[in-house]
Amino acid sequence: MPKIALVSRDDGRRLAAVAAALESRHISTRLLRYDEAREAEFGAELESVDAALVWVNPMQDGRDRRGLDRILRRAAAAGALISGHPDVIDRMGVKRVLTATAALGWSGGVAAYDTAAALRTLFPARVAAGPKVLKPNRGAGGGGVWKVEALGPARVRVMEAADRHTVRDLPLDQFLSDRVAEFEHVEGFVDQAFQPRLGDGMIRCYLSGGRVAGFGWQMVRALMPPEAGPAPSRAYSGPDDARFQVLRHRMEGEWAPRLAATLGLSEADLPVIWDADFLFGPPDASGRDSYVLCEINASSVFPMPDEAPAALADTLAARLATTHSA
Repeated sequence: MPKIALVSRDDGRRLAAVAAALESRHISTRLLRYDEAREAEFGAELESVDAALVWVNPMQDGRDRRGLDRILRRAAAAGALISGHPDVIDRMGVKRVLTATAALGWSGGVAAYDTAAALRTLFPARVAAGPKVLKPNRGAGGGGVWKVEALGPARVRVMEAADRHTVRDLPLDQFLSDRVAEFEHVEGFVDQAFQPRLGDGMIRCYLSGGRVAGFGWQMVRALMPPEAGPAPSRAYSGPDDARFQVLRHRMEGEWAPRLAATLGLSEADLPVIWDADFLFGPPDASGRDSYVLCEINASSVFPMPDEAPAALADTLAARLATTHSA
C-alpha cells in the first residue's frame, strides 16, 4: 500500500476528507507537521513515504517556505512524488504567471516589474493610462495588493485589498518608495488592469491535474468601496455546475494544457489540487461573458468543494500507478 504524507503547519484536521478519500483507494496516509524548528526531523520523516501532498501557506505570519522547499526538492530527487513541487509552484503559483501566460488571452492588460528601477520607471505611465491593481509576485490572502488610480501626473489614490475602508491620496513617488522597500521580500510586482466588473463576483475554478474538480463562487468585496457591504461566504459546487460549463471547457480543453506547455510543464506536473481565480471581463461580440485570471493558488488550496477530495485521490492514484509501472 503506498504511503502518503499530508504536510501542513497545523494539526491537519481540515484534511480529514482528503485522507478518507485516499484511504478508500487503498492509499495509506499520515500527517507530517512542518515547522522550521524541526526541519531535520521532518526531513527524516519524509524519507519513509512514497508521496507528499503539501498544504503550507508560502508566506504565513511573515515566514516563508525556503527551508521546506529545500527538503521537498531532496525528497523528489530521491524518488518521492511531490505535489506541488516547489519548482512547479515557482512557475505557476506566483503572480508573474499572469505575464508569462498572457498569450493565452486570460490575463487582461498586465506588466511585470522584476527590478525596483523598472517599477519606478515604468509604472507611472502604466497607471496614467488607467487604474491598475498592483500585486506582489509572492503573496497570499490578498496581502499587499493595491488598487492604484492616477489623480494627475504625480499623485495617486490607493486602496489596499486588506483594508478597503481606507482610501488614501498621496504622491506617487511615496507609494512607489513603500513598494520598493518590500521588493526583495515579495520578489517583484505585477500590475493588472482593474476590471470594472469586479462587483459581479469571482469564480474560483478548482482543478486536479488538468481536470476541473469543482467551483467556488463569491461576490468580491476586496478593492470595492465600503458601501458594497460585507463579503458573503463563498458557495461551493461540483464540476458539473451548469453556470460554469463554458469556463470548465476552456480550462480543460485549452487553458490548463496551454498553461502547462507555456511553463515547460507536463500535465503530470500540475498539482493534484490547485485553483485559478477568475473575474468577469468584457462580454465578447456575441454578448457572452469573458474571463480574466486574477491568480493561481498552488501551494495551500483550502477549503475546497466536497467533490474535490475524490478527484484529488483519483489523480494521485493514477500517478502512483504510472510511477510504479515505470
